[in-house]
Amino acid sequence: MDFSIAAILTLDGATNGAVYALLGLAIVLVFAVTRVIFIPQGEFVAFGALTLALLQLGKVPGTVWLLLALALLATALDARAALARGLPRAQVLRAAARALVVPALVVALTWWAAPLKLPLLLQSLLTLAIVTPLGPLVYRLAYQKLADATVLVLLIVSVGVHFVLTGLGLVFFGAEGFRNPSFWGARFSAGAISVSGQTLIILMVCVALMVALYLFFERTLRGKALRATAVHRLGARLMGISTTGAGRLSFGLAAFIGALSGLLIGPTTTLFYDSGFLIGLKGFVAAIFGGLASYPGAALGALFVGLIESFSSFYASAFKEVIVFTLILPVLLWRSFQHGHQDEEE
Repeated sequence: MDFSIAAILTLDGATNGAVYALLGLAIVLVFAVTRVIFIPQGEFVAFGALTLALLQLGKVPGTVWLLLALALLATALDARAALARGLPRAQVLRAAARALVVPALVVALTWWAAPLKLPLLLQSLLTLAIVTPLGPLVYRLAYQKLADATVLVLLIVSVGVHFVLTGLGLVFFGAEGFRNPSFWGARFSAGAISVSGQTLIILMVCVALMVALYLFFERTLRGKALRATAVHRLGARLMGISTTGAGRLSFGLAAFIGALSGLLIGPTTTLFYDSGFLIGLKGFVAAIFGGLASYPGAALGALFVGLIESFSSFYASAFKEVIVFTLILPVLLWRSFQHGHQDEEE
């Protein structure tokens, strides 16, 4: 291997690592706030890329109907709970109508815009509007009632949600793969290294989103509420912070990050309905490097995972996935010896 090949592999690893860093940050965020090891994070990646692919074909994606169905079910459950508490029927109906406004608008807009084949940027924004609300709805329907359950129970629920979303992905998108057009088709050369415009977009968007997340957690009231919930759930409740609202917000951010990651990597590889699982697992490996608690640790771990994957594909492409996922074993052993065993706090 000469310097030019090493530089190309390093650039490719850094590009993949940037996407894994976003997924790792989302997994750490969800776990810190809700104690949920969010295995279905990768499904939002696949949903984002494949929803855009169907919009490119002028079709209405099935994720729109999933959004509407989940919104109706969540609204019905909320209305039932409100009536059980004795709230006036008129107030409950107004609250239900407000909850359904955004999903109904998204469905109507998609139904109108899909056949028009709008420009790629507008289709991407519409994709984010479709996929992002799925996060809070998944939390409401699958996790909210189990917020105080053990981590093991929440993990089992995550496995179930993963299989449900993967099955729905097969129904919505079929078994064939899709590859989206690039957002920027230019190419730039520096010696033996050729950098595509899509690679630059991936790196710039990832850096910008990380900076935006940092400012969100440091400068906004909602961000500080999420940090407080992550530090101590009971203390946050005593200070008047809604842990339910924090859970929904964290899942919303995770869905947005997943969908955005799908839009970024869609032009670089062919994605199938079940491709999100492996991509999400690599983000999980990155999160493990940060101990499911450290955002910088997860970002550095993601960069390391991306580089290992890139160089492994050069030396032993048939075993690159095995090499990447084997990395988690020494990290887990090291953290086990460092921290020992601690009983879970109830």
